Amino acid sequence: MSQSTANPTWKEALKGKTDPAWEDEIDIFEGQIELRKQGKLDEKVFAETRLRRGAYGQRYDNGQRADGIAVRELAFPDAPTKGPDTVWDAPGMCRIKIPFGGVTPEQLEVLADCAEEYSDGILHVTTRQDYQLHFVHIEDTPDMMRRLAAVGITTREACGNSVRNITACPRAGVCHTETFDVSPYSKALMLFLLGHPDVQDFGRKMKPAFSGCQHEACGLVQMHDVGYVAKVENGKRGFKFVVGGGLGPVPHQAKTLYEFIPEEELLPATQAVCRVFARLGEKKNRGRARIKFLVAKLGIDEFRELVDEERKTLPHDDRWTAFLNDMPQTQGDAAREPAPLPEGERAPGFDEWYATNVYRQRQEGYALVTLNLPLGDITSEQTRKLVDIAREFVGDNIRTTVEQNMVLRYVREEDLPALHEALVAAGLGTPGASTIVDVNACPGTDTCKLGIAASRGLGGELIQRLTAKSATLDEAVKGLRINISGCFNSCGQHHVADIGFYGNSRKVSKRTVPHFQVILGGQWTENAGAYGLAVGSVPSKAAPDVVDALADAYASGREKNESFQSWTARLGKREVRNIIEPFMKVPAYEDDKSFYTDWGDSREFTIGDLGVGECAGEIVSLFEIEIVKAESQAFDAQVALDEGGYGEAEELAYKAMLTAARSLVRTEHIDVTEAPDDIVAEFTKRFMDTERFFDKYAKDKFGRYLLRRHAEGPGRCDLDDAKARTEEALLFIEAAHACAARASAATPGGPVDAELGEQPSA
Repeated sequence: MSQSTANPTWKEALKGKTDPAWEDEIDIFEGQIELRKQGKLDEKVFAETRLRRGAYGQRYDNGQRADGIAVRELAFPDAPTKGPDTVWDAPGMCRIKIPFGGVTPEQLEVLADCAEEYSDGILHVTTRQDYQLHFVHIEDTPDMMRRLAAVGITTREACGNSVRNITACPRAGVCHTETFDVSPYSKALMLFLLGHPDVQDFGRKMKPAFSGCQHEACGLVQMHDVGYVAKVENGKRGFKFVVGGGLGPVPHQAKTLYEFIPEEELLPATQAVCRVFARLGEKKNRGRARIKFLVAKLGIDEFRELVDEERKTLPHDDRWTAFLNDMPQTQGDAAREPAPLPEGERAPGFDEWYATNVYRQRQEGYALVTLNLPLGDITSEQTRKLVDIAREFVGDNIRTTVEQNMVLRYVREEDLPALHEALVAAGLGTPGASTIVDVNACPGTDTCKLGIAASRGLGGELIQRLTAKSATLDEAVKGLRINISGCFNSCGQHHVADIGFYGNSRKVSKRTVPHFQVILGGQWTENAGAYGLAVGSVPSKAAPDVVDALADAYASGREKNESFQSWTARLGKREVRNIIEPFMKVPAYEDDKSFYTDWGDSREFTIGDLGVGECAGEIVSLFEIEIVKAESQAFDAQVALDEGGYGEAEELAYKAMLTAARSLVRTEHIDVTEAPDDIVAEFTKRFMDTERFFDKYAKDKFGRYLLRRHAEGPGRCDLDDAKARTEEALLFIEAAHACAARASAATPGGPVDAELGEQPSA
């Protein structure tokens, strides 16, 4: 793990390579870290702001990592004393957003360096095509974000109550059954929604996905908050638009919002959905704050009517269609000319690898190759070797998958033997991709605060056992999917697997025993077309035996070409439960103590170290989120003042007042722009002319600070001028807080939305 060694010169070297908006966001976040360090930023608000920048707190059992290395390294020794499980006391996790899973060799190099320098040297691929780095110190995150931003990668809104990574089928553009390549559309939507004002006031997260066809697994759109299936009508490209899907403790299938929207309506239609969700979605009860509950409450027809009305009133945005003007028809081109696979002898292991890890593309002479990453992990060293391999064989055609793997696209078939040899040498030639040995698992108790049972521990055990006997497995059994979650929240997507597990626990003779609930009969195809059902809970240590029993029963009892889902449905829940029932018993502690520990952990099992989950953070008002940016700008003004940058300090102080004013205005007028004239006009009309910004002692004094600076301009920008403006900004921000507090006290649930006639929290 690395402590930050960045300096102003180092930062300046990256600035020219970074999107200015991303650069500004990272600077603001760095200021927020310093404010929290000084105890000047509320912990609840900081937690939400860091989550929206991809920085999670992490779970540590008794301050120890799974490998026994102590992780209690205080990032800020002088910070106020906190509990034993906060971002201040130990490194956390950083999630990195990878839209449609697409990465380049250059980006992979930077990711490998960041994993090695700031983390534990491992890149973890998630079930939503992101990368995660664990054991990252909070004070290292801004510099890491700058390095990623310089190669076009962001962590913004990879976590928190926001629009998460936008996923898409990794075969998009090369698949035989797709309608068209959805990758360019997923990237366009990601860039449009990233940081968009209309997605900052959600009660919970929103997960979008794209699929190129209806019947394959592709993007698994039926289990997503919003989903898009490629469709062509009358020669016109567009999408079937679904909404309200989701897994979690209570899974929902998405409902069809529109059978077809043309491509130019993709962005505005999604924006309208976001606005309805932000306005009407649950804000108080996190357990019911996802869009699936709003759709279920209103019904899809009423929800559609609200979206239609919202769409009619949306302020026009040129970006809705501008992306279509220069958008590629497909994402990625071959780096080498096609050539067929030659005849001849193959190296040991090639045929097995070819059978499971190679997909022949619709482009003749090319193949897509899957890298089977056990539990989604790839080391920095392996990543660098992969970079060299990609540059030699495929160029930029690299993607992550929702199965926690990576793929190389446009591999010339002639190159497959040489590619296999190179992958084996890098430790990346494992066969069995998308088979029963390719187990998916969330982090579970390794790092997640909500993890109950060791999902990765069980996953590793299953991979080892199933791989050892893969040669003797029935062919139908080889095609089964196993997904594991550490708790009921379904981060491992256990509902859509043939055999799913999620962690829970049971009391046996006053001792807590790790268990897994068994979920059977989920459907991966048809875009996650059906969810499995729970049939019973088994001790963690018995779970591998349950898999063996189910596999044997299916192999011997299935009808010809009968799927596992159909087989479990035909047997019925009672008969299926009879198969697992012998494994549900827990031996007495004195007879077998192993049942009282979990996979990969020699300690006796306990759930006493469960923490508060950070999947989406606490619900924080829009004002609380946006005023933090003003506070960070005011802090930067103070720093510039101390360093003699008087002009910079004066300008930052003015920007801080503008931001604070806009934070208030947006509680009533969500569409206010970032133009200073617009902000000042709306602030004056709503808060100055109405005397709502007045303080009983200062009257309108604090508000006049902004109005005067806006009208007169920057002035001399000497020491006195800069100092005065900085102090005015701090007072203005305090007045904004007081104004928001008065509004909340007067109107339970938050300031009244004057335009919509509703409270934002309704």
